[in-house]
Amino acid sequence: MDQTRKELRAQYENRPMEMGVIFFRCVETGETFFGLSKDTRADLNSTRFKLSAGNHPNRRMQELWNQYGPAGCLCGVEQVLERKDSDEDPMPLLEAMRDKLLEADPSAGKIWR
Repeated sequence: MDQTRKELRAQYENRPMEMGVIFFRCVETGETFFGLSKDTRADLNSTRFKLSAGNHPNRRMQELWNQYGPAGCLCGVEQVLERKDSDEDPMPLLEAMRDKLLEADPSAGKIWR
């Protein structure tokens, strides 16, 4: 049992992380929020957990979640960052991707301030 747990932990820590822009969208109102992510899976899980616990720092997203629930809100990956140079800092590229999305939808906001 202990060996399996160690193997699973090692697999998790060594898995390839997907970077990109994640989104939160309220189906009822159409409000959308974008966020940068160096690990999309972990950040989506974190966002859903905080919303479910009533503890998300973005008050508007929390209000929408409280009113419409998980069935009325979508969370997912909007764009994936394709990286050629793994030594390059991904943040400027992620910020540029998010900023383009925010320009295309002026009513959209940021998940994290």
